[in-house]
Amino acid sequence: MKKESGQHPDHSGHLKRLNRVRGQLDGIQNMIEERRYCPDIVFQIRAAAKALQAMENEIMKTHVHGCVKTAIKSKDEKEVSRKIDEIMNLVSK
Repeated sequence: MKKESGQHPDHSGHLKRLNRVRGQLDGIQNMIEERRYCPDIVFQIRAAAKALQAMENEIMKTHVHGCVKTAIKSKDEKEVSRKIDEIMNLVSK
């Protein structure tokens, strides 16, 4: 993963949510070890995936409104192009 120089937003507020997801994953592991009912396991997997998706969306929004907006304001065509390529790469994966 490419690391860029400069100041980036603080995402530490997401750590609490990430710890919650980690707990969900531990719970899923326990459910599998306990041979719990398949739909219950799937339900928990989907809940964890949705929590991660919500966190991803928030970080992407911060990126667009912060890093990308800064590049656009700089009027540096190369930097703007890099940010657009970066977003397209993230969206396509």
